[in-house]
Amino acid sequence: MLPFSLDQNLVTDNVTVVEGEMAIISCRVKNNDDSVIQLLNPNRQTIYFRDMRPLKDSRFQLVNFSDNELRVSLSNVSLSDEGRYVCQLYTDPPQEAYAEITVLIPPGNPIIEARDEVLSEGNETEMTCTAMSSKPAAIIRWMKGDKELPGKPKVELTYDKMYTVTSRLTFTVSKEDDGVPVICIVDHPAVKDFQAQKYLEVQYKPEVKIVVEFPQGLTREGENLELSCKFRGKPEPQRVNWLKVDDDVPSHAVITGADLYIENLNKSYNGTYRCVASNSIGEAYDDYTLYVYDAPTTTPKSTTATTTTTIITTTISYPEINQDSRAGEGAPRTVDHAVIGGVVAVVVFAMLCLLIVLGRYFARHKGTYFTHEAKGADDAADADTAIINAEGGHTNSDEKKEYYI
Repeated sequence: MLPFSLDQNLVTDNVTVVEGEMAIISCRVKNNDDSVIQLLNPNRQTIYFRDMRPLKDSRFQLVNFSDNELRVSLSNVSLSDEGRYVCQLYTDPPQEAYAEITVLIPPGNPIIEARDEVLSEGNETEMTCTAMSSKPAAIIRWMKGDKELPGKPKVELTYDKMYTVTSRLTFTVSKEDDGVPVICIVDHPAVKDFQAQKYLEVQYKPEVKIVVEFPQGLTREGENLELSCKFRGKPEPQRVNWLKVDDDVPSHAVITGADLYIENLNKSYNGTYRCVASNSIGEAYDDYTLYVYDAPTTTPKSTTATTTTTIITTTISYPEINQDSRAGEGAPRTVDHAVIGGVVAVVVFAMLCLLIVLGRYFARHKGTYFTHEAKGADDAADADTAIINAEGGHTNSDEKKEYYI
């Protein structure tokens, strides 16, 4: 409410009121010298003169009367009550202040309409929302889920000075929009939280995913394979087919509904297997590439003619990876025990051969020398003298030999 006065001695306020509610008009006087205060309607008919009501409209009631204020209430306000009311002070010359009453009329319940009740993904649709007979004109906003969308408003002024607003919304739907509410929000000073909504129904082609039920790791020869085809769509897919790309599905494969089961795998089964699901909107598929690995092998024991060598192997465990064997990518590598055993046997054999060769070499290199018993024989003139001069006095001295390694 904004204060308005023609003179500082008399003041009043503008009033905004919703239709059907109550308005309060207050005429206030500053420094009153016992002058008379009266209130006039937009037709300048006297509503109240001091504390008396000449006008025969019982909706006007006296709230307060004093030397400084005349306060009047107007109940059940209607649009015909809108206009400029006059506070008048009998002075010389008379003083007047004006109170403008503005009547707000809320719109009727918003009406939301959709061009299509059932939609297909990728199609464009149109909705309209109408807020009728309001004053002032309402503002319409659109929300799809938690996202605001722009609409195109159209405002019409009716014969009774009311406003009708229609907003048109156009957008393209996707499968994620299925079950999402589209909300028409009406903003108006006379009402709060005024809205209407409509839920989208969107049909879409299937979504397909192949899940490996067995085995959990690598697919090897001799093992079994079980695949399950998971799908969803709207409407629910009625047809689900398994096929092998560029080839036929193995003759002994078992297809039960959306599941594919193959026993006793071998490498001839390698290839791409496809699950196809379809409904009235379209079809979709998912591929699984099968790569069959060799069956697991056992580690042999290595022996030699003179030495039995026991090869102890340690199995290195890798964390299990949930692979579907597609093109063999991402498969964990296992340790080949036969290769490790062969390498260890070769090393042991080479060491034994080296020891034998070194033994024979050192055996052939021996030393020959004389003992102190033959000392002095080098200076003898003949052999008899040498024997006599030899230390120890031995007549027969054998050559002593020592061997070393």
